[in-house]
Amino acid sequence: MRIGSWTLPNPVFVAPMAGVTDRPYRKLCKMLGAGYAVSEMAASNPRLWNSVKTSRRLNHDGEIDPIAVQIAGSDPDMMAEAAIFNIDKGARIIDINMGCPVKKVCNVASGSALLRNEKQVASILRSVVDVCRQRDVPVTLKTRTGWDRESRNAVHIARLAQDIGIAAITLHGRTRCDLYQGEAEYDTIREVKQTLQIPVIANGDIDSPEKAQFVLEYTKADAIMVGRAAQGRPWIFREISHYLAHGSHLSPPTYGELRDCLLDHLEDHYQFYGEFTGVRSARKHIGWYLADLPDAQSFLPQVNTISSTSEQTRAIAQWFDRHPPNEPIMAGATECASVCQPKNFITKDHEYN
Repeated sequence: MRIGSWTLPNPVFVAPMAGVTDRPYRKLCKMLGAGYAVSEMAASNPRLWNSVKTSRRLNHDGEIDPIAVQIAGSDPDMMAEAAIFNIDKGARIIDINMGCPVKKVCNVASGSALLRNEKQVASILRSVVDVCRQRDVPVTLKTRTGWDRESRNAVHIARLAQDIGIAAITLHGRTRCDLYQGEAEYDTIREVKQTLQIPVIANGDIDSPEKAQFVLEYTKADAIMVGRAAQGRPWIFREISHYLAHGSHLSPPTYGELRDCLLDHLEDHYQFYGEFTGVRSARKHIGWYLADLPDAQSFLPQVNTISSTSEQTRAIAQWFDRHPPNEPIMAGATECASVCQPKNFITKDHEYN
């Protein structure tokens, strides 16, 4: 699959998730088989660009190209300015967020709230595409099927986007009002794919190799995007890619492989965030990795009390020492860990789009 001049190695992508898909996590997912990863949602408001939070989101040091940055906002000029700013920071693809359903985003007429204002959608798309075309940078769009089930307008939005010059569109199979309730539907994605000539990426509830194959075959989409199912299970990308290519399953990771993966992730995470923020923001990842594994439920509350990165690392290593390194982890546990938020870790709400 291609986005602009970029040829991607496989059709299994990482969904942008605020508070999750930071640089260390994107690098890990690419290393474990993801063909493409989009950054966390970055604000278009220039007043926020110098904040610590936004500066981290715009840090792409050492990241494999193409670097894709997602921007969000409701003002066309401000969105164009944000696109230029991020291109100057290293972005090779700009992704426009019109899918985030959280209140604080929709309340400022951004994210999926824009689906109720197609005129504004067109203005934003034109403004961003125009400035990016001058710099030979493709623009993609991530959106939902509509504001609610009675006003699904994804087909019309997709046609509009293609006519304006959007290079690819990612469609989550839910409306904004669905949030993450119920099951994603793929009929709208299928209809959008039948309508467009540009690549279509299917998103929503893809949590296994079999589900990925079903969604690709049913919708005829060019690629699939995995979000929540990759939390604590970044090897899902190689699992899906292998299954799509060969029709067989890879063996599940062993405890030793999981240990190395988690500790390597944490080392990069600590270096990226520093001591104070690193040890605290790592808790959600640790919770996702270990949820429902034997003994983990009694161990996770202890992790939440640790305030030192070295102590956190030591505690995790000691926990893994209780398990034979060559023993495969439980398949059911990894599946649960990928879709269920563990009860015993502390984190803020995330903005999934």
